[in-house]
Amino acid sequence: MKIRRFFGKDMREALSLVKAELGSDAVIMSNRKVADGIELVAAYDKEPEAKLSMKSAGAATPAPKAAKPVPSLSEIIGDDGPDSLMALLEKQSEAASRVNEPSASTSIHPQAQSQAPQPAAGYAAAQNHQSDSLFNFEDSAEPSFAQPAPAVNQAPQTDLSAIQAELASLRSVLQHQVADLMEAKHQRQKPMHRYLTTCLTDMGISGKLAEQLVSYTPVDSNEREAWVYLLNLLANRVNVTGNDILTQSGVVALVGPTGTGKTTTVAKLAARYAQKYGAEQVAMITIDTYRIAAFEQLATYGKIIGCTVRKAQSSEELAEQLFQLRHKRLILIDTAGFSQRDSRLIQQLAQFNNGQMQPVKRYLVMQSNTQYPAMQRIIEAYQSVKLEGCIFTKLDECYSLGEVLSAAIEYQLPVSYVTDGQKVPEDIKVAEAKSLVSAAARLYKKYGLTHTSGNQVVNAARAV
Repeated sequence: MKIRRFFGKDMREALSLVKAELGSDAVIMSNRKVADGIELVAAYDKEPEAKLSMKSAGAATPAPKAAKPVPSLSEIIGDDGPDSLMALLEKQSEAASRVNEPSASTSIHPQAQSQAPQPAAGYAAAQNHQSDSLFNFEDSAEPSFAQPAPAVNQAPQTDLSAIQAELASLRSVLQHQVADLMEAKHQRQKPMHRYLTTCLTDMGISGKLAEQLVSYTPVDSNEREAWVYLLNLLANRVNVTGNDILTQSGVVALVGPTGTGKTTTVAKLAARYAQKYGAEQVAMITIDTYRIAAFEQLATYGKIIGCTVRKAQSSEELAEQLFQLRHKRLILIDTAGFSQRDSRLIQQLAQFNNGQMQPVKRYLVMQSNTQYPAMQRIIEAYQSVKLEGCIFTKLDECYSLGEVLSAAIEYQLPVSYVTDGQKVPEDIKVAEAKSLVSAAARLYKKYGLTHTSGNQVVNAARAV
């Protein structure tokens, strides 16, 4: 079997040349696009009849044969080349990926040698489908392009990334196993400490604070004595300010996220202050211009209490209202509730930095049933301003108070008041450390223990 190459401007012209030169018994081996058109590689077993007839006719009546013009350099690199640089790079990448594959132009499959060629199948395949080109850089007369470096180095980079990811996964597994071994060793050496740490964490105390408290536990104490000692130590760590708002005068602003009960807390404090010093000695101002009927709600409380209620929409208006109400003994400011991730929170806090107004004491209002990570983010968001203390609301909705105590202790935030209902002014109390710790212990005993948690057993197979 012999192999020949044919060139044409398009597939139709190349097929015509193959048929004219080799006849209908030729088999198309491959095709590809070259600089000046299409290249076809055809194979044949015997000398084509068309060529023999042309030789015999030429011996009788010799006629000059038109030679194929040699393509010029402008024709090779002209408009018949690749459409774009991207197409050229794609051809280079394809060539790089097929360097190690056997070329059809230099080696023929044994099955193709044993079977007789099918002319109809060869032409149908050439006309209806252009197969992937098989390149032979040794026999090709066309200029070859250098292989791009990114295509060659892509596989090693991918392997390196996979190795790095595998190493990171193994490191995480090893760290977890070592931590388990250290924890098991510590549990064997000090089982009482481990038990007390678990009790504190189940009560809602953060792990870091629980380990600190347990480290001070006397060694010779039993379980009951150690637990009472821990509760007393926890109470000593809680900082309370006492009844500071209702015993002092000035301007107090309650800040905090949305839905924490700031407006109701302002009304409770105003009612308590009016009972002690008179309604004419207290006033309320709201700067909440985002919530619907925020001023109307505070005005309703003010009408019941009998005190003055104003509203301000900017720092200038707030400074003007504070100047007009300077004869009041206590002025309570109700702020708008924003998320700790809301940029408007910074703008609201900047309203209190106006040098024309009198100093404002800020108290952070947070829900007691908030998750501990959320409490951390809230306190960090308000650390840009000086906080005089905090007020924890909705204690009646809590199932655990350890998160509140952990946040107050770890961030050294004084606790001023706690609220446990919607009644004005009954449901507000001065914060006491021992009362908070006792309440936390009662909630843990009622809801946190294994036999009182009330958790339903879930069938794992059904869940999957």
